[in-house]
Amino acid sequence: MTSLNRAIGPGQMMLYGIGSMMGAGIYGLVGKAAGILGSAMWMAFLVAMVAALLTGLSYASIASRYPKAAGAAYATHRAYGRPWLSYVVGLAVVASGIASSATQSKVVALNLNSLLGWQTGLSVAGVPLEIILLAVGFLMLVGAVVYRGISESLWANTVCTLIEAGGLVLVIAVGFRFWGDTDLTQIPVTPANPDGALTGALLLQGAVLTFFSFLGFEDMLNVSEEVKRPERNMPIAMIGAMLIVSVLYLAVSVTAVSTVPWQELAEAPAPLRAVVARAAPWFPAVGFTFITIAAVANTALVNTVMGSRMLYGLSRQGLLPAALGKVHGRRRTPHVAILVLFVIIALLQFAGDITQLAGATVLLLLIVFTIVNAALVVLKRRDGDMPGRFNAPVLVPMLGAAVCLVMIGGQVMQSDWRGPAIAIGMIAAIGIAYLLSPQRGKAIPET
Repeated sequence: MTSLNRAIGPGQMMLYGIGSMMGAGIYGLVGKAAGILGSAMWMAFLVAMVAALLTGLSYASIASRYPKAAGAAYATHRAYGRPWLSYVVGLAVVASGIASSATQSKVVALNLNSLLGWQTGLSVAGVPLEIILLAVGFLMLVGAVVYRGISESLWANTVCTLIEAGGLVLVIAVGFRFWGDTDLTQIPVTPANPDGALTGALLLQGAVLTFFSFLGFEDMLNVSEEVKRPERNMPIAMIGAMLIVSVLYLAVSVTAVSTVPWQELAEAPAPLRAVVARAAPWFPAVGFTFITIAAVANTALVNTVMGSRMLYGLSRQGLLPAALGKVHGRRRTPHVAILVLFVIIALLQFAGDITQLAGATVLLLLIVFTIVNAALVVLKRRDGDMPGRFNAPVLVPMLGAAVCLVMIGGQVMQSDWRGPAIAIGMIAAIGIAYLLSPQRGKAIPET
């Protein structure tokens, strides 16, 4: 049987992780975080960084132990021996990637159309036809790159990552001279907080929001089967990527509130563009449009790679039809899984506004993180540490699971009932799909 191609080195893997985490989230989250914590929003990024690193270290340990596609589902089965739970974990991650890719493709289409000015005057299910056509065309390009090979996907990821990282470095470079001009502890005064005090609830609210900008490190686990010497290179790449992203985020948050008053940032439709406009008015506004397109395109690319590898891995573990586990003989990519993903994501272009669906999948990911952290605790206590592998202390996954539970509580309290309801509905749908699956009850290979 043809296997996936181990062609990824540690440097490429680190760039892949940086690109998957950075995405487009940071470009919009700065303004929202400023609205919650004012000029102290950097504290939210700091707390979110610690929370993300805990689960990131757990994922690095799993990647070193079990370098497999669908590694989270595999570790879950190794720990609990419950195929249904592995099925739910795996498909929950796939669902998050599908919703994210569908959302990102629409964002790319909207940004491209802002440059092209294309208007057909037609719409399908309330969505302008030109947006659907541009989004599907973009998805075809992404699918072609992912089908072509993992090396080509990594090269495309590298280009997009350098562009979006360059945008953040530009923000820091032009705004650095404003550091020290602002009180970095100013909290918004609201009817609920008339004294403008920093409370634990307020910090949790900001941390839950900014935690989402770190999501993406889990995508790295799903390509570990294509990494050279994964037991060594995966932990190096995962931890290195998270540290680099964390430093960039903290520097950007301090720069943003130092350059533009937090009240203006909270109202700005493109907060980082506002920072550059204030600090470097010579930089063309269209430049940030291209940076945004690169950032969003990278997220869609990474999610397509992740989703196809997850479907492939679940198929190889006996939880999905065998066809999804096929690998192209020449390209050595899971071509059937890639095609299935493309069709599903393309159909979602007709679904209209899927913002709530995307928010619900983030809640699903926090549930997955809790389960996977707990699984690592079980594995470490049962099997001990594996010699020659990266082994985080057992306290790390324990704290990681606890922090994720707190984040789930914070997310449920902050969002309206529709987000959690969609998440519950998706879990129920995945459970029904498992009950109807001919793979139900089949053993998952342990090797």
